[in-house]
Amino acid sequence: MAQLKASGGRKGRDRLPKYLGIKISDGQNAKTGNIIIRQRGTKFIAGKNTKKGNDDTIYATKDGKVSVRTKKKIGFNNIKKEVKIVNVG
Repeated sequence: MAQLKASGGRKGRDRLPKYLGIKISDGQNAKTGNIIIRQRGTKFIAGKNTKKGNDDTIYATKDGKVSVRTKKKIGFNNIKKEVKIVNVG
């Protein structure tokens, strides 16, 4: 029989989650300065009336409705891919 109760411990995993993702969906209203998407890398590209922050966060620069559209884009190596563009207007 054990003399001490087992203590599970967190084993080094004591960091908080990063809370990434879409904060304001397509069709919803956004005010100036509202965060629309928090992301790592550029899965979404900032379009009209939006800007990209230092950590690739997309935020609104004017009031309006959020719209997300896809567009085919040709890269520098002539490979076509679909990108998602976030607009406010």
